Amino acid sequence: MLAFRLARGAHPVVQLRRLLVAAASAGTGFLLLCTLAYAMERPGAGAGLRLAWCVAPIAATVYFAVAVARTDPGTRPRSGLSAVGLGPGRLMMLAAVSTAVACTLGSMLALLFFLHLRGDVSGLPFDGSAADLLAADQPLPVAAALTLLALVPIAASAASAFVLRPRATKTTARAGGITRGAKAGPATATASRPGTEAETESEPPARAEPGTEPAAPTPPPSGLPWGVALLAAGLAVETYTSRSGTAPNTGFPLPGSADGSPAGVLAGWALTALGLVLAGPGLTYLCGRLLQAVRPGALRLLAGRVLQEEARRIGRPLGVLCAVASGAYASIVLYAGPRPEAGPLTTLGALLVAGCAVLTLATASVEARQARSDTTSALLRLGAPATMLRGSAALRAGALFAVFGPLTWVVAQLAALPLTR
Repeated sequence: MLAFRLARGAHPVVQLRRLLVAAASAGTGFLLLCTLAYAMERPGAGAGLRLAWCVAPIAATVYFAVAVARTDPGTRPRSGLSAVGLGPGRLMMLAAVSTAVACTLGSMLALLFFLHLRGDVSGLPFDGSAADLLAADQPLPVAAALTLLALVPIAASAASAFVLRPRATKTTARAGGITRGAKAGPATATASRPGTEAETESEPPARAEPGTEPAAPTPPPSGLPWGVALLAAGLAVETYTSRSGTAPNTGFPLPGSADGSPAGVLAGWALTALGLVLAGPGLTYLCGRLLQAVRPGALRLLAGRVLQEEARRIGRPLGVLCAVASGAYASIVLYAGPRPEAGPLTTLGALLVAGCAVLTLATASVEARQARSDTTSALLRLGAPATMLRGSAALRAGALFAVFGPLTWVVAQLAALPLTR
């Protein structure tokens, strides 16, 4: 009930993000139900492979739902909430419940739309318009449909709970040691210097607050070498598959299309996409280092430091977006040839993956802006002009585009090269 109250009293922008999660869940649920209808009409005719094609929309939807859960202000730890029983563990459960509610709403909408197109629900426009494609002549297995629709809510809520779980950090341990030292400090000082008892009791010990310690520099992400290795391995697998001549013989049928895609090319592209995701934080950190190179001014120094701090937060969504863009280019090259056009379900799946990638990056940017809100307020109080902050944001965006744009184009060209032979 508390999760429903927090959802009802949230900001309209937060409600919009939750509705977008519900829309993504609805699209993914509709794809799963269409796969079930295909299996009902043609049992054993590649229904399992079509279900495997739904893994990409499911993963994109879950990733977007987790990003929205991280930026939800209703589940953010604040001072005083632990006194009323809302500690980190309880807030984690609230985030998981809110994510499950949004995804379940989308799954129910998908089921309603699916039944409407089958003709099982009448009285609405387009009633039964896709009855021939959705196996309307056969009864719908309720258990199988509900199991498929429960995949996205369960996966999204579990992933949100795992990401937002309470973790003991080194800062907490260091603060606990300092607190114990602060408690023992006055007694030790009193025993060694009895003449300064009043002075020792009135003055707090030095470095009693952990916030006064200088912050350690952000270490660089460690996934860049692995990302480059996987990227090279994926391109090598695609090239080897195209030269060996085995690509046209084995394929996976696309949903809504009668043709197949080469298995080796798909495996190579999967490795390439994983490499881009792993290399994203490292490349973002390098962008920050390059901005601070060669006698930087205040603008470049601020932009570079912010990129270094946000490397892990926005690097992976950037890598995912680059992988989706390169895959979209390869798909355009694939269907520009003599192959048949993509079906409606293939188009829906591609739009879901691309839309979730873009929305996840935008949500991660919002989370990064919320994380540095205290720093921005401090700079404004110190007299920094607002134009400098806007210039720093534009400089960061330009640096990221200058690095990730050409990289995406090169990977897309190399990934599409085996498909044109």
